[in-house]
Amino acid sequence: MTETVHNWEDHGYLATYIKKNGSFANLRIHPHGLVLVDLQSYNDHMKGREEVDQLLNKVEERMQELFHGNIKRVKRLPAILRGGVIDRYWPTADGRLVEYDIDEVVYDEDSPFQNIKILHSKQFGNILILSGDVNLAESDLAYTQAIMGSGKEDYAGKEVLILGGGDGGILYEIVKLKPKMVTMVEIDQMVIDGCKKYMRKTCGDVLDNLKGECYQVLIEDCIPVLKRYAKEGRMFDYVINDLTAVPISTSPEEDSTWEFLRLILDLSMKVLKQDGKYFTQGNCINLTDALTLYEEQLSRLYCPVEFSKETVCVPSYMELWVFYTIWKKPTDI
Repeated sequence: MTETVHNWEDHGYLATYIKKNGSFANLRIHPHGLVLVDLQSYNDHMKGREEVDQLLNKVEERMQELFHGNIKRVKRLPAILRGGVIDRYWPTADGRLVEYDIDEVVYDEDSPFQNIKILHSKQFGNILILSGDVNLAESDLAYTQAIMGSGKEDYAGKEVLILGGGDGGILYEIVKLKPKMVTMVEIDQMVIDGCKKYMRKTCGDVLDNLKGECYQVLIEDCIPVLKRYAKEGRMFDYVINDLTAVPISTSPEEDSTWEFLRLILDLSMKVLKQDGKYFTQGNCINLTDALTLYEEQLSRLYCPVEFSKETVCVPSYMELWVFYTIWKKPTDI
């Protein structure tokens, strides 16, 4: 291997080792005692990975010898596999990198609105990912139940409006509860097409037809639909917003998302009966600032509202998720 050494009087030591096949290692020794070893190589088979593990074992043994057993702690991180056909790395809402046990790309298409991926996980089944955001896996009934009120609501004979929900999970579960009518408004036909073929454990057969005995699916932007319903005076017992999570920042590029959320909230309140309920997801429980900002928006609506929230573990998210129930304040008689 070719060795290159850099030595800084006050900043430690760096050595790089390059092999003829392009593999290389960096050895970085910091003045306060931290030693970092990074190894990068190209191996597309298990034998090559086993050879890397054996090499790292020898490196650790040699380091113990050189430091006469005075190493306090050694931590070896799993290898990150880059450039593969299957992308197994997806960030959590609060920015932590998670490696999923993805073993197959089931569906990958670009619609006029977003990239749509359905990937298969050994643990979670098929996972719907929209523009890099993990939306829902076949394992995630807990999400659907939470955004429907966690089994505390009686949907029998009720009028229900679902905003988004293209995976069909909410629609499938509500139809079982004998509502009077469910209207689902989803802008992206391609999400429905992908999910009705590859997410059937989530949606069953409910997406096979856009109309059923007690439901209809509108392939439209929900904002004009909400405005139309408000103008017509149409009212619902339940409005379920499954469109987007609470933005994680208030930077300029997020301003339009906050405005969108406020608009959806206001329009939804206009079509919600006085004793109705509005359900929506919030975001990861760690994003306390974003959740607080969302709750502040609720005080800015055209009518006074109250809310409660619930924290649920959604399996494929690998983090706790906050869900909101919002209702209009009772009017004084």
